[in-house]
Amino acid sequence: MAIEKTNRINALFDFYEPLLTPKQMTYIGLYYRDDYSLGEIAENYEVSRQAVYDNIRRTEKILEEYESKLHLYRNFQLQSEELDNLLKYVEENYAYDKELLTRINRLESLEEG
Repeated sequence: MAIEKTNRINALFDFYEPLLTPKQMTYIGLYYRDDYSLGEIAENYEVSRQAVYDNIRRTEKILEEYESKLHLYRNFQLQSEELDNLLKYVEENYAYDKELLTRINRLESLEEG
């Protein structure tokens, strides 16, 4: 499994998890977060490996559809990038302004959440 895909699905899962069914949350969580194999999940839930595979693929598609409509992950990435740029600019040009640095650090801590 490609690390980029794993990271993306985990990020989408973080944003859209409450919109999934309990089974979808369980299978995706075990597969992507906990690194279970399809066979391990199938054995634990007494279903076929194919059933687990199909559920995970459908859920990946659902997560991508949510992102294509709501853009929560994309917006988070853009905000994070812009906040990093702002912090760099302030550190380079306004390092003497401790209040400004404190306020930016508070914004960063809100982002982490």
